Amino acid sequence: MSAPPASLIPRPLLFWTGVALTCAGVVEHLWMFVDSASMHFHMSMMDMSPAIMWAAMAAIVAGVVISGIALMQPQIAGFAAAPAPAPMTTASRRRLIAILSFALMVDQMKPATLAFIAPGLRDEYGLSAADVSWLPTVALTGTVLGSLIWGRAADRIGRRATILIASLLFLGTTVCGAMPTFGGTLVMCALMGMAAGGMLPVVYALMTESLPPGRRAAIMVLQAGLTTTGGYMAASGLAAVLIPLAGWRVTWFAQLPLVLILIALNRWIPESAAFTARQTRAKQVPASALFKSPQTAKTLVVSAYALAWGLVYWGFITFLPSQLESSGGHGMSPATLLFISSLLAIPTCAVGAWLYMRWSARGTMVVYATLTVGALLTLAALGLEGSRPILLATVMLLFAGTAGVIALIGPYTAEIYPLAIRGTAGGWAAAVGKSGGAFGPPLIALVLSAPGGIRTAAVFVAVPMALAALAVAVRGSNPQTAVQISEGTTPLDAELDDLVSSEAIAAATATTHLPGNGGTQT
Repeated sequence: MSAPPASLIPRPLLFWTGVALTCAGVVEHLWMFVDSASMHFHMSMMDMSPAIMWAAMAAIVAGVVISGIALMQPQIAGFAAAPAPAPMTTASRRRLIAILSFALMVDQMKPATLAFIAPGLRDEYGLSAADVSWLPTVALTGTVLGSLIWGRAADRIGRRATILIASLLFLGTTVCGAMPTFGGTLVMCALMGMAAGGMLPVVYALMTESLPPGRRAAIMVLQAGLTTTGGYMAASGLAAVLIPLAGWRVTWFAQLPLVLILIALNRWIPESAAFTARQTRAKQVPASALFKSPQTAKTLVVSAYALAWGLVYWGFITFLPSQLESSGGHGMSPATLLFISSLLAIPTCAVGAWLYMRWSARGTMVVYATLTVGALLTLAALGLEGSRPILLATVMLLFAGTAGVIALIGPYTAEIYPLAIRGTAGGWAAAVGKSGGAFGPPLIALVLSAPGGIRTAAVFVAVPMALAALAVAVRGSNPQTAVQISEGTTPLDAELDDLVSSEAIAAATATTHLPGNGGTQT
């Protein structure tokens, strides 16, 4: 079994000093929260010391910055100073899968918690429904920015370093539960969103470069779907147990132990061997390469697929529970819909993983997009006044389709792009999908006010999903079958040789060997 890669932190003392500072700031906020127990944990009523609160915030910011600096490789030696990762054994790969799955679950808990704190937050601050709606909007906007920033950082400073920094931001933003004002809560939730937005693309890039071919795709698709379900269930479970005892704020602090465990587990997350080798032998490729030949078609296809999902999930499905309740007579409560969506993710992702591995990545994506379109058009034709069995079946198909789409898009993006811009591409896809949380709800609200209501809205979101399915079918790449490699050459060696032989950006991204796929992706 390979030794833990602790040496991948260039300045360990500086790094842990930053972690200690961040923890000190968080503990001070936690103490203020505990001190509010006599007021039923309503911290908006507390007489806090501004000096102490600002000192605690400064410690958190300084700690994250110091730890981030500690992770940067020395400028003089460049990435050549980074030690080459030891070869991974079967046991170390299984451990990596488990740790990264845990990281994704913690990542998903952050935005999932927003749904459970809204009632308590509204009551404590005396807010209207319109005021509270800013919370998810600000948080999801943060995830868009985070996806772009951390996806790019993964290609510049490394997969492991980016995961560490995102984990530290997770740690710092747990103080969202101690903000005395609604404005402060919005600021911290925006930062929380930035941290959460960075984990997904980086994890998928590292998984693609660390696992051997064969079952890798199936593992990644299952991981994407099941960690989303696990994150929601963990958030809902904590909320159900803790909110009645200590109010809505405790849900943020309850995640603190999980984040500390994640930071400790980072010791066993190795840097990608392909990324490390490439950084010692090839120049950086700018983010603009995503939109230059031969990556242009890939980027347009991935963007269309992600945007269509975001519009359906963040826009249409957000309003579906309230529309079902207003129609009456169906007994479909919002809680029931969320529960069904969580359960459906398990079989949906299992089937999707099998199809992705055994049949076709591109074909599987088309199937789930088509399933989503079919459910939407059925709702458009029948409305919400049809028979209950048909309506429930249609809603279940809609959740199954959207669960499959989101489980596929991340792993697919990581596999079809070359190593040099894999993190950047994953961040772009995640940002485009999450942008639906910023503009989807107001756009769908406007459509719902037009004649036809829910029927019109269903057609409105079905059209871009249908176009996305067509784009994948016509121009999408199939990472499982698009590669061939000469006998006797390892995928990693081939990829590095290809990258090093190219000085221009176009050449660096035009013909790149995907590690583990056995050949050249054009």
